[in-house]
Amino acid sequence: MNKGYIIFMATFILAAVSCNAQTTINSTTVDNLDLKRYMGRWYEIARYDHSFERNLEYCETFYALGDDGKISVTNTGINTRTERRKTSYGKAKAGDAPGQLRVSFFWIFYSDYNILALDEEYEWALIGSKSPKYLWILARTRHIDAATKEHILTIARSRGYDTSKLIWVRQ
Repeated sequence: MNKGYIIFMATFILAAVSCNAQTTINSTTVDNLDLKRYMGRWYEIARYDHSFERNLEYCETFYALGDDGKISVTNTGINTRTERRKTSYGKAKAGDAPGQLRVSFFWIFYSDYNILALDEEYEWALIGSKSPKYLWILARTRHIDAATKEHILTIARSRGYDTSKLIWVRQ
């Protein structure tokens, strides 16, 4: 057998195994969402690591509902390496399910934004997507108490998320 073929097959098998080993998550959204109540400022309490927020602390998101039903999204945070504020402007629209939004920060490319759990008073939210690679905990205040934190983590774990991967954001 040729060496190139063996390397190709080994790579193919490893890729197939890693695809099957992906975490299964429950990305079902909340049954009801009052979009007007959801609008406003949210502080990022925790998140999974990803390139578009790497090194960011003091993160907040502001959602505003326009008269036309479109949602503007403004994300801000302080880059701890440069000490500069990073601001991203996006847009969102309702998805297929009550607790699902489609969010875009680049042209016509939209991503899933699934509200997985939401406090009755809209004081905190657990956000994910179809992918197990994304998870956020948001709150209306910069900090949450220990009991609320544990409650949210229990929900996330029950849905298949590895909460040990969460980065706790400095506020």
